[in-house]
This record gives sequence, C-alpha cells and structure tokens, in this order.
Amino acid sequence: MNKDIYLTNNLNNKKEKFAPIYKEKIRMYVCGPTVYDNPHIGNARPLVIFDILFKILKSKYGNSSVNYVRNITDVDDKIIKSSKEKNIPISELTSNIIKDFNDDCKYLNLDEPNHQPKATDHIDLMIEMISTLLKKKFAYEKKSHVYFEVNKFKDYGKLSNKKLEDLIAGSRVEVSENKKNAEDFVLWKPSSNNEPFWDSPWGKGRPGWHLECSAMSKKYLGDIFDIHGGGIDLIFPHHENEIAQSRCANNTKSFANYWIHNAFITMSNEKMAKSTGNILKIKNFKKKIDGQVLKLALMSAHYKQPLDWNEKLLNDCQNTIEKWYEVFIVIDQKIKLNDDILSPLYDDLNTPGYIANLHQLYEKALKGNDSDKSQFVLACNFVGILNKTKEEWVSIKKKKLLISTTDILIKIELRNKARKNQDYKMADKIRKELLDKGVLIEDKDGKTIWKLK
Repeated sequence: MNKDIYLTNNLNNKKEKFAPIYKEKIRMYVCGPTVYDNPHIGNARPLVIFDILFKILKSKYGNSSVNYVRNITDVDDKIIKSSKEKNIPISELTSNIIKDFNDDCKYLNLDEPNHQPKATDHIDLMIEMISTLLKKKFAYEKKSHVYFEVNKFKDYGKLSNKKLEDLIAGSRVEVSENKKNAEDFVLWKPSSNNEPFWDSPWGKGRPGWHLECSAMSKKYLGDIFDIHGGGIDLIFPHHENEIAQSRCANNTKSFANYWIHNAFITMSNEKMAKSTGNILKIKNFKKKIDGQVLKLALMSAHYKQPLDWNEKLLNDCQNTIEKWYEVFIVIDQKIKLNDDILSPLYDDLNTPGYIANLHQLYEKALKGNDSDKSQFVLACNFVGILNKTKEEWVSIKKKKLLISTTDILIKIELRNKARKNQDYKMADKIRKELLDKGVLIEDKDGKTIWKLK
C-alpha cells in the first residue's frame, strides 16, 4: 500500500508523516504491564491501540519488516507490596499475573509482539548501563543508591513540553536525603530483608523502574528506534527519564523518533483508580461478554481522547457485533482487502472513522453479494473482530452484563441510607443482591467502594 501513515508525535504535539529509519526494519517499543495485579480495561486500551498500529505497520511494510517489543515489569515496589499483602512468593505472584495477562491478550485477539522481555532477565544490562552513566558523570552513588543527575541533561522536559520546575511541582517526587537534587531519579536501590536483590558494584539491590525500559529497548531495538508508545500517564516521569538516561548512556541526539500516547479511560468523567473503587478488570468481563465486544468498545473513541466507560457503550457494541454477524460468511483467504477501507487507520489511528467504514460496509453487504460480505468480514478481521464463526457467536451472544454501573450506585446509596437508619437487614439484603450480580462492595474510610468479583 502506497498510502502514508500519519501519527501524532508528542515530541512536538503535531501530526506527522511517519518516516521510518529503515523501511525494511520498523522498530516499536511499548511499555507493558507491571505484574502486581490483574490488568484492568484502562490497561487494555494501549494494548488494543498499539496492536492496531502494529497491524497497520505490517500492512504497509510487510509482516517481517516490523519488530514490536512490549516489556513486562516483574520487579517493582508495587509487586513487593502486593506479594506481602497476598502472602505469596513474588515469583508465584508474577507468574500468575503474566499468565492472566497473556490470557487477556488472547481474549482481546491481539497479535503477539515479536518480543515480550521480562525485566528480571535483563538485570546485567541495567547494571552495565548504570556503570556507563556513572563513568560519564551523569549519575552518582550515595549509600548504595545510584541516582541520575537530571540537571546534567539539558533536554529534560522536552517530551512533556514543560520546564523542570513545573514538572517537579506538578508531580510526586521521591524525597530522599541521599539525593543531590529533588528531581534526581533512582537508577539502583538497595534491597531490604526478604526483598528480591541482585549483586552489583553498589551492593545487593534492584534497578529503578525507568531503567528497565531503556536497557530492554536497547537490546532489542538499538540505541535509536522509530516508535515508543504507552499511556499518557507515562510521559512524566517514566518516558522523560527513559529519554534522559538512554541518550546520555548511548551518546545519541535522539532515543525514539515518534512518541505515541493514548488518553485515559474514565467512568463518569473520573479517571479509573483503585481509591474510588471503579477499577474494572478484564477477567471480570470474560464470563459476560465476548472479547470482540470489549475490543470494539475500546476502539470507539480516538486514542488521543478520553474514553468514558459506561453500560450503554458495552450494550451498543454487543448489539453492533450481533447485527454484523447477520452477514457473516467464511471468507476465502486469497481475497485482498481494498486499500481505501484502511484509510482512517493510516490517518493517526482514527478508529471511530474505521468503525464508520465498517458500518457502511455492513449496509453494502446486507444488500450485496458474497464479494461485498467478504470485504466486510475481512475489514472486521483486520482489527481482530468477527474472529469467531457465526455458530460460535450464537453460543455466546446471550452473555450480557448482569447490572449497570448506574444501578450499582443506586443500590449502594439505598444501602447507605438503610445503614444510617440502622436497618441492617435491608443493608445486608442489598449487599447480597449485588453479590449475586457479581459485584463486591467494601466499606472503607467512610466510603463504599465496589468492584466486580
């Protein structure tokens, strides 16, 4: 396909024509999960978005010309904390979550990346990079800690498009008496008793989170590569720190040429967060809806815009997929997809525009012949939907969500009123009603939070 790909590059906040370093070797790195808990739909959004970018790059440059790396962080403070809370070994926790993560990717029908490296398999490379930064005077050691000295890197803040003092003021920066400056970030830290550790020139310890991606991207993609992706929350400090340490260690004028970030998923216009109890884990959807319904919902807004999650969105996507199966046929694998159908995806991954194309193709297929139906099914298959036969779909299409978010909040309010009136029998009844519909509620710090069981 001769059409150009355009992407919004957060290095300058402009939509640019994608110009790879080498057309025969496109290189893309996307930050994957920190495996301390099961992935939620906020984590699923970048999985789906960068899977579509992976598909588009392969459609233009060829399957063998794209190297997609998505890492797994399996050593981190959050993992250590979760292991203690669950009272299970870290190795067991991370192994279970990685398995669940891979199952979630299959459920969403995502293409496998070329590489999915784990941080713990690359500690030697991280130690090597830290040693290089110390040798070049971009880092310093104090009391078995090693820190990157931010003011030694003049381009710090370029990705965020903010001055250093503004970045620090607007974020939570780790406070430590070991630092020369508040903004300096950790490259290596000592491990306490019963925490994972590796031997290093600075004592037994473990790497800082930011360093992991710099070391693994260097191994699999080189010092400079084409695309780096992730959620918008990673711009600062994670991606800003990656750029600083990588460019300084590798002595390069760039790190990744295109920085692509997806916006948050919200509920009632609030960011998903454990503190508000509005986290929806991918695994909780599996018994209720098919993965292609969830995938269509995640594609429904442009990746740069927030996606507000609600019951109506899922129901609409369920109904759409069901309608589309009316014209489903098994296609001949030799059939080629018309190039113009993919145009919206070439234009900054415009998934709403692509869905509009699918609706038009459906209407045409409804009135047309097998060739029209084949083009429609092929276009759906391109983004990983209509990936089951009609018979398989019929057997699962009745799996609906058992209760809406609105109804959950109404029942929680009724229960709170019952408790206030000391009507504990009614409060327990409402709790059981929610539990029967797959909703767990918890009273914490004067608030009632909920999650799917």
